[in-house]
Amino acid sequence: MAMLECLNITKSYRSGEEENLVLKGINFKVEKGEFVAIMGPSGSGKSTLMNIIGCLDIPSSGQYLLDGEDVSKFDEDRLAEVRAKKIGFVFQSFNLLGRSSVMRNVMMPLAFANVPRHLRLERASAALRSAALAEKYWEYRPNQLSGGMMQRVAVARALVNDPAIILADEPTGNLDTKTGEMVLQGFQKLHEEQGRTIIMITHEHDVADHANRIIMLRDGNILSDKINDRPHKANVNEA
Repeated sequence: MAMLECLNITKSYRSGEEENLVLKGINFKVEKGEFVAIMGPSGSGKSTLMNIIGCLDIPSSGQYLLDGEDVSKFDEDRLAEVRAKKIGFVFQSFNLLGRSSVMRNVMMPLAFANVPRHLRLERASAALRSAALAEKYWEYRPNQLSGGMMQRVAVARALVNDPAIILADEPTGNLDTKTGEMVLQGFQKLHEEQGRTIIMITHEHDVADHANRIIMLRDGNILSDKINDRPHKANVNEA
């Protein structure tokens, strides 16, 4: 069984009397443990597809199967439950709470998931280690960290509920080249060493080339879906 599957998904938005068809019959599946980049220029439909994959929206038609469940017809409450339990989000803008420590930021999803208090510290610590953020930074606030460190905190927060998939939206967009390479190397390690299923949304070829498979969108259609036999390996030294 695939980790996720899109079956003839369409998405349209109505503006007055006009209907804008953004996704035009999307079909693909992602197996457990794959590292997939979904790539396309502005207006290609990749952000709309990301919202559907992340259960932030539902398709106009077609089916979206996530971890064996057809979530394409779920109401908002059910979608929120799926997001909390099965999807770890990593955003370009980090979306960290500025007045809370690194540890509290990472523990936050556990509180929403009603994880017992005595387990939250243990699981958040494990997630921060997986994201390769040194323990000396765990009580820092986000504004005391570099951009790369903030993104590692965001990755740890995404990992903490052991989601079925990690969904990364332009994860290096606010980072310089060297720091972005470090973050991408971190995703590669999560994929290779922990078998994490990762879907990364990007418009940049050099970012997509870190994934093992690249799906190219254009004008709401899949233009190509290819295995990347020799993904680029980041080769940078951590500062």
